[in-house]
Amino acid sequence: MATGMRWNLRMTAARRDIWTATELRARLAQHGLTVSVGKMSKWWSGQLASIKLAELDVLCTVLDCGVEELLAPDRNTRPRLTAARGVPDPHRRAR
Repeated sequence: MATGMRWNLRMTAARRDIWTATELRARLAQHGLTVSVGKMSKWWSGQLASIKLAELDVLCTVLDCGVEELLAPDRNTRPRLTAARGVPDPHRRAR
């Protein structure tokens, strides 16, 4: 997943008594989302680089959850934002 975010699919699924990627894949198919075995493997293992909003929407429907339960900020890897050149940093004290 992108730096700064934690993908919680397995934990979210387990809270709904879904214990295997195969079971989740079948439930997604029942809601019209066909996911390849390879893509599901990446989702299940947390190795996804991106996800379509339509896919995320179906996942949230099947798991009866909000996006914030699947994607959460990872405070250990959050990127530090820096001010653009010439724009003052609002957190820096003026001298």
